[in-house]
Amino acid sequence: MKLALLLNVIDPRIGGVMIMGDRGTGKSTTIRALADLLPGIDVVTGDPYNSSPEDPDLQSSEVRQKVEDGEDLSIEQKQVPMIDLPLGATEDRLCGTIDIEKALSEGIRAFEPGLLAKANRGLLYVDEVNLLDDHLVDVLLDSAASGWNTVEREGVSVRHPARFVLIGSGNPEEGELRPQLLDRFGMSVEVRTVREPDLRVQVVDQRTAFDTDPDNFANSVQESQEKLQKKIIEAKNRLENVTIDNDLRLSISSVCGELDVDGLRGDIVTNRAARALAAFEGRTDVTENDIARVVTCSLRHRLRKDPLEQIDSGDRVVKVFCKVFDRNETTDQSEFELAIAN
Repeated sequence: MKLALLLNVIDPRIGGVMIMGDRGTGKSTTIRALADLLPGIDVVTGDPYNSSPEDPDLQSSEVRQKVEDGEDLSIEQKQVPMIDLPLGATEDRLCGTIDIEKALSEGIRAFEPGLLAKANRGLLYVDEVNLLDDHLVDVLLDSAASGWNTVEREGVSVRHPARFVLIGSGNPEEGELRPQLLDRFGMSVEVRTVREPDLRVQVVDQRTAFDTDPDNFANSVQESQEKLQKKIIEAKNRLENVTIDNDLRLSISSVCGELDVDGLRGDIVTNRAARALAAFEGRTDVTENDIARVVTCSLRHRLRKDPLEQIDSGDRVVKVFCKVFDRNETTDQSEFELAIAN
């Protein structure tokens, strides 16, 4: 779970993470803790869409008009936004709606941006995503596919960028996720309850220490947090120089072909995740082990599965990977488990 989240921070084009697992396993805690690791970004001052000063695809129409008119843009730095989408949110709150205050006080039709505008260039987190209303799922699907949010209502026509990393969590016992939305997540991980007594005691002790003195606990881990944030920033800068050998790319596509994965998203995500992992570990060449560590998370939710299964356990992915890459299945499975543990 932690590895998948970090890889999506390094390369947002991976497409987000779907985290399913038991209650009380720290899914929401881990995802919200990610906000402290996110580096700052440059945005146009006062723009409600977090518009980029350089990239036209990440700019609102107002900012693009200023650029075309030759106006100087005022720039400020802010933390990458992390927006929570509550289950009870309305479509107006998600997409944006008419600014009633301006309509009443000034008599003009104005647009009030919604959560998709705030999440542009950031992360959008949906807890209990499998319980989300269908009409909100449709909006998310449209924005995730196009990177834009279009609002047409009450005489207002607005189109603004909505490029975000979609992160969802849920308990599979509480309901299934629509296949269309599941396929939009770049990676999928399954979290199980820790059974080892030593690890359970460690979690209890850390939670007790935090509850007793939150400031002191935060200070005790501040150094490791800063080291990890620095490592993420270096990985983002290194990413464009990371290469993947053509033979490895052919093997990835062979795995996807043998698994009968629909479409090409599985190939694309596995390649991107492997490159992000190499960058995270300070290398510019992707290795076979990088692919081994990300292939299950990238493909498990794209398989045609038994109707009685919620999400494939990943064993099929491991078997086909070992066959294509000519690796020992037992050894490889332990490597996957070690990667997850770390």
